Parts: sequence; C-alpha cells; structure tokens
Amino acid sequence: MKPFGGGEVFKTPLIIKISAFFVLAVTSFYLGEHWSDGYQQLIFFTTARRAPSVSISPNRDKPFNVSALIHENQTQTVPEKTLNTAPFSVPPSSHPPPPPLQRFGIVNENGTMSDEFEVGEFDEGLVEDWRNETEAEGVDGDVDSSRVRVTKFQLCPRAMSEYIPCLDNEEAIKKLKSSDKGERFERHCPEEGRGLNCLVPAPSKYRTPIPWPKSRDEVWFYNVPHTRLVEDKGGQNWIARVKDKFKFPGGGTQFIHGANEYLDHISKMIPEIAFGHHTRVVLDVGCGVASFGAYLLSRNVITMSIAPKDVHENQIQFALERGVPAMVAAFATHRLLYPSQAFDLIHCSRCRINWTRDDGILLLEVNRMLRGGGYFVWAAQPVYKHEEILEEQWKEMLNLTTRLCWDFVKKDGYIAIWQKPYNNSCYLSREEGTKPPLCDQDDDPDNVWYADLKSCISRLPENGVGANVTMWPARLQTPPSRLQSIQIDAYISRKELFKAESKYWNEIIASYVRSLHWKKIRLRNVMDMRAGFGGFAAALMEQNLDSWVMNVVPVSGPNTLPVIYDRGLIGVLHDWCEPFDTYPRTYDFLHAAGLFSIERKRCNISSIMLEMDRILRPGGHVYIRDTLAVMDELQENAKAMGWHVTLRDTSEGPYASYRILTADKHLLRG
Repeated sequence: MKPFGGGEVFKTPLIIKISAFFVLAVTSFYLGEHWSDGYQQLIFFTTARRAPSVSISPNRDKPFNVSALIHENQTQTVPEKTLNTAPFSVPPSSHPPPPPLQRFGIVNENGTMSDEFEVGEFDEGLVEDWRNETEAEGVDGDVDSSRVRVTKFQLCPRAMSEYIPCLDNEEAIKKLKSSDKGERFERHCPEEGRGLNCLVPAPSKYRTPIPWPKSRDEVWFYNVPHTRLVEDKGGQNWIARVKDKFKFPGGGTQFIHGANEYLDHISKMIPEIAFGHHTRVVLDVGCGVASFGAYLLSRNVITMSIAPKDVHENQIQFALERGVPAMVAAFATHRLLYPSQAFDLIHCSRCRINWTRDDGILLLEVNRMLRGGGYFVWAAQPVYKHEEILEEQWKEMLNLTTRLCWDFVKKDGYIAIWQKPYNNSCYLSREEGTKPPLCDQDDDPDNVWYADLKSCISRLPENGVGANVTMWPARLQTPPSRLQSIQIDAYISRKELFKAESKYWNEIIASYVRSLHWKKIRLRNVMDMRAGFGGFAAALMEQNLDSWVMNVVPVSGPNTLPVIYDRGLIGVLHDWCEPFDTYPRTYDFLHAAGLFSIERKRCNISSIMLEMDRILRPGGHVYIRDTLAVMDELQENAKAMGWHVTLRDTSEGPYASYRILTADKHLLRG
C-alpha cells in the first residue's frame, strides 16, 4: 500500500475535488455566520446619484458587547451588595461603556460623512420606562442610624416638573405676615418630613440640551416651554421663539443693540474696569435671561446672574439652559448667600429694585458684597430720563452713595458708575451721626445663612485684605490674603494647604481626562457640592475643559467661600439638609468629595440624593468620592432613583478606605 502523500491528491477524479471544495465552503460560511453573531450590527450608507439614505444591516437586532470583553478587568459594575470582606481592585482606567446604541449619520453627495444636522432626541439606551411602585420598609432611629430603604422612588406628578422646594412652598408663603419687602421670593423650605420624596419628571417633549457654545444663542422650546418672557420682552431683544427653539439675540432692556456693544460702552467709560484682568467676578442683579453674563464669558469674566422667581418666571431656568452661571435669589430681607468683598463689579440694568428704601438697606447689601475698589454699574431711567419723579430718585441715589463714601466716577447716556473705597478712612471721617453707621466690630460680614439684612456699613479689613487680589489669570493659583481669616484647624501653613489642595485636584482631574475621557462628555454646568478652596474648579480650568463650576461651601464646615471668590471663581454657602435654589435639570455634572460621610450625621442621605436628581439633567453624570461606610447606602439610593452606577478604586488602590461612585442619570418616562 502506497503512503498518501506527494502529489497523489491531484490525481483523484475531478468530482472528488469539486465535492471537497463545496464542503469546505459551506463549513467556512457556517462558522463565519455564527462567529459574527456577537459582533456589531453594521449600518451601510449609500449616495449613488440619489438623495442621501441610510440602510441598516440585517443583523441590526443582534446585540453585542465587545466593550465588556475589552474592559472586563478595568471596570466593575456595582453588584446588589457593594461591599464584602474580600478586597477587590477596579483600576479607574476608562469611563464605563454606554449600552449599545444604533448610530446614524448623514452622507453628503460627495460620499463623505457630514455632521451638519441637529441632535436633540434622547438615544433609546438613555430613556427608561419608570412605572411607580410601592416603597419598601422604613427604619426608625436617630439621625445617625436612621435609614429609609426603598426599592424604587416614584415619579412626581407632571405638574412638579419645575418644582423648587424652598421657593414653591405656597403653604408657608400664605402664612407670611407681610410680603411688602419681597419676603415671598425668599427661602421657605418644607418642614422636616415633608420634603421631596419623589423624582421630579422632565417635560413630555424634553430633548438633549443644545451644547455650548451654540446654546448661548438658542435652546429647545420644550425644555423650557414658557412664552411669558417672549410676550413681555420680545420688543427689547431679549428672547424670541422661532419654531421649536428660543433664540437669544443678546439684548436687554437697556442694551437692545446687544450686550457686546453695551460692554464696550462700559469699557470706554472706565478703562480701569479692564474686563478679564482687573475685573474677573461680576454679579448681575435682575439678570433677565443673563445675556450680560453670557457675553462677558468671552472676555474671561465669570458672572453670577441672579433674579427672583417672580412674574417673569423662568429667567434663571433660561440662563442655565443656555449654559450660563445663574441662581434664583432676591434682594428682600435676608443677606444673599455670597461672602463679603466677593464681586469686582455689581451690575443692575433696570432691575426694578428701590435701592434707597429703608435708608438704603438694599444698597448696603451691595456694598457688603462689593470688593474694596470695586464698581457699581447702574443703568436705569433715573440716570437719564428727565421726569420729576425720576429726577428726585436720582438725587436720592446721589445722596445715599455719598454717605456710603462711594466715589461717583462717571455718567454717560443711560449708565452711571460708582466706585467703592479701598479702606475705612472715609467712613471714619464722616460727620458724627451720619447714617448709615459703620457696623459693630463684632459683626461678621461673611455670616449669611438666614442672616437678616443690616442697616449699617460693613467694615473693610485693615491692610487692604480682600481688595488686594492679584490680576486675572494669576489670581487663580495665587494664595489670597484672606486665607489667614478662615477658621480651620491647620497645623501647617495655610498657603501650603491651599497649594496642596490645588496639586491634589490637578493630578486627579488630569487622570480623569486621560482615563475616563472627560473631554468627550458634557461638562458645561458643573457643581462641586463640597468645594473647599475651589481646587476642583481650578483644575477643570487648567485642563481647558469648557465648563463653569458652582462651588458650594456647606454650612457644616469652615467658610472658605471668600477664598474661592478671591481666586476668581464663584460659589455659594448652602446647607445640604435643605434644597438648593435652582430649577430642576440645570446641571450637567455633580461632584461630591467627602460630603456624605459628614452630612449623614445631620440629615438623611436619601434627601440629599433626591435633591441631586432634581437638579441634574437627564444624561448628566455624578462623581462621588467618599468612605466605604457610606457606599452601600449611596448605591441603594442611586438604584432606587434609576441611576446607572459603577464603583471604582481611588488612585490609592483597592485597600484604601475610599471609593469613587460614578453614576449616569437616564431620562425616565412615566
């Protein structure tokens, strides 16, 4: 018997060769088809001499998850129980992959992909049906041990889609003895046990917000479906509705020709204002839709735009939808929640505030917040209109500002500008008995949480502290003089503590940008819920992320807010046991470092997280760095709210006492 080898195979009959080839082809097709079952559905684009079209592969309904294989050892989705006795390692190497999405594009006549099309509808993978279910058991106990367990938080009624708990408390507002001074526009929070216990829903036609910088000029109508401002201010170049969008031409009541022209006018009047250098932080009172602040951003100026929730509702909601810093606040009977010497310039354009009432108590609040040497810009009818009653108001304003020792710098057209003194010498040299008097030495001008307005002039610190900030942008990383006034237990130099915090967050944010691809996610309206010296916000700027940060300093810790403003950032004092004064769905990103392990001693974790869900946009992100002790409860509440959660190790490794909980909020439909 001859061995099988050499060229014998080629001597077999032709029919055997054909049969072998056919069997081989069928086998290859069968293996290839089953091997591809787990691979991505393909979408083919054709442009052959006809209108652009999209064709979907027959494999479109076959799911795949290649990312899960690639990232199998890189990320870990939080299981039902977060912690166990066995340590585990989850290197923070990449952002958790989103669920598989069908992606479509537009191919133009040249056969190339075009991105000139609108994106607004939510991807199906980010929308969930959320049927209300019965809450699970409650656990009694004191503040430290109380836990409220829920399987699923319910959706609130549709009528609550714009609910602000402390400003929409009609029951408390009806009990007010008087509202003559604007008391109804201040905080009146629900009583303990009667706070928000459901998920505030989005409007029925809510869409993914238009990204910055395009959002400065237009937003989706159905995200803020209100036309009152269009009806009232349409002729003043504030806002207009065009089909399914609101357009913002950039005008205002006193600058109908546009904010840029208005800002140029101010710069020519007083060149020393120097937007983006000497003037970095601004307060815009009665801001409308915040076009003044929106256009200052391009001049390296950040503006806290404020307005009450009054007859012109949704001004602040429009501002935040545009991607401009803003907050609901009112000049009434309490101090605003900003520190003394916070703002380099305070602006009021027809803000409808009677500055001279009660011997100027409201202008005294402006004086408290205005930095030594800072400017007050007033654009209003009494400045330029020659009517008897308006001319009398102008005289009263001149008299009051003189007694406040403000220097009347210039009036040009419809704008008047004053400058605050750098020190107390003018106040001390006034005639005896001049009103308003200087505040007592023991008055703390930074005590603002539910603090009444005071009819006295806040003293300026000696040696120019607060007024001696560095020019922007150097002031961002320069330790300010007011560091020494912060009441903290520090065994090392406060300057070294300041620098250490900045370095700490610079390294962390740099790692997030590298491994978690932060430049690819929406980071426009950001809130740091426990801001410290503002190192997190400064690090975002150093990484050139196109965002702004609301730095929140909790009342449960040291008041570091003056330092935040001194370095050219904005923020607010707040108690996280109460709701925040903003509309629902106004932040893209919430960051909390070490917050819950501290606040759980004072209030329920679930109440804070429900407030986070209220102010977070669908599609938004949450990053929480905290101790292992709170991770189980955080995970439990996050799941009950429909967040998609991932747990990661910190850079210290799997044996550290801290973890990072990241979450994405989906759009919930009832």
